Amino acid sequence: MPHTDSSAAPVSPTELLRTALTVIAEYAPQAIELGQLFADAGHELALVGGPVRDAFLGRASVDLDFATSAHPEQTEELLATWGEATWDMGREFGTIGARKGAAVVEVTTYRTEAYDPDSRKPEVVYGDTLDGDLSRRDFTVNSMALRLPDLVFVDPFHGLADLAAGVLRTPATPEQSFSDDPLRMLRAARFAAQLRFDVDVDVMSAMSAMAERITIVSAERVQAELVKLMLAPEPRRGLELLVHTHLADHVLPELPALQLTIDEHHRHKDVYEHSLTVLDQAIDLETGPDGPVPGPDLVLRLAALLHDIGKPATRRMEPGGGVSFHHHEVVGAKLAGKRLKALRFDKATINAVTKLVFLHLRFHGYGEAAWSDSAVRRYVTDAGDQLQRLHRLTRADCTTRNRRKAARLSAAYDDLEERIAALAEQEELAAIRPDLDGNQIMAILGIGPGRQVGQAYQHLLALRMERGPLGEDEARQELLTWWEAQPR
Repeated sequence: MPHTDSSAAPVSPTELLRTALTVIAEYAPQAIELGQLFADAGHELALVGGPVRDAFLGRASVDLDFATSAHPEQTEELLATWGEATWDMGREFGTIGARKGAAVVEVTTYRTEAYDPDSRKPEVVYGDTLDGDLSRRDFTVNSMALRLPDLVFVDPFHGLADLAAGVLRTPATPEQSFSDDPLRMLRAARFAAQLRFDVDVDVMSAMSAMAERITIVSAERVQAELVKLMLAPEPRRGLELLVHTHLADHVLPELPALQLTIDEHHRHKDVYEHSLTVLDQAIDLETGPDGPVPGPDLVLRLAALLHDIGKPATRRMEPGGGVSFHHHEVVGAKLAGKRLKALRFDKATINAVTKLVFLHLRFHGYGEAAWSDSAVRRYVTDAGDQLQRLHRLTRADCTTRNRRKAARLSAAYDDLEERIAALAEQEELAAIRPDLDGNQIMAILGIGPGRQVGQAYQHLLALRMERGPLGEDEARQELLTWWEAQPR
């Protein structure tokens, strides 16, 4: 079973109402104005979904979502008279956007939507009532509305009670809701992580029974939900739910596969639990907005979750009952890249995550054998722009319960960071270059562009890494010495 202890104690609906009134007062004037505009034109308008839910949680939404009886072309005409700019958010889904001052709104025509069994995109059909529109939404906590301009609270599916209890339920049966849009199963995990809510048992059972249906949803939509889950305050809650309900088997199969790495003698740690703990610890090491790794940081979190996914493929039983995972960082980097590519992540994110997975073991052994300055320089240059994340991933990867070992590893990494800082001050380590550039090499050797220039450059770079700055005169002499030794 996934982790289900809710972090927030249940509160009364009355307390939530008081909170909501305070928040709604901030944007009520513009919402009422917009509601009156639609009413005068003979249309209904209601604030719906996340902004209503967040108001009860004491959070004001930057963007406001509305539902209306007006069709898109009518909505567009009305918003053009109200706002400073309008745009087509997705006419095929009935949504028009607008901005007035700091307020950004999205207005969507009442609708119902369902998946054709063989389609990856929902079929949209316009509805004619607010209650009907609310009935097709994902969860009861998102099925509340505020009718405008009269500010009448609408809650046909008892979302406020579920919000107070911290429970995720569906307005229709879970089976019907997930059949209409299978992505809602991933949203359940995402909201569990974002809101720290528990998932109703019937909802969880339907997720397990219908997990395979998630495969009809496009990779782009799956990725968007996984990103929101990973950036949530408690991604572990959502990930455990995905594994427990077997949804992870279809969207992130490398995660449940980690459970298979426990050997029968239990002589090494549970890699699945270890990975989730590393994720938790990496999150704790994220910095504030002015720090080197401002949280929530998607790259660090993905790397922490995926850093050991190469272990199942490299698991070997050794003589005497031991277990090894040789080169799991190499295999893991390839698997992480393959999975992120399948989920349509951008190239920069894929490259950053795979680099961190590949390098996450590089620090091991530092405490037992003193590294040369050259080794420290290589550690920094190999990490490149991921150095600050690598610091945090490496520290988070220590999950031992042995306090002495944990303290020893922490002290060793403290020492490594101090050496990196000292060398950086001396040498501007982040931008190490040979003492001579390619043009200088060609001028000194009297040769043109070609393979030999690259070889000379690499030779000088190796000297620079090994010995630190040489200076132009010494580098020139080293270059000539190397050149004399080359076969002609």
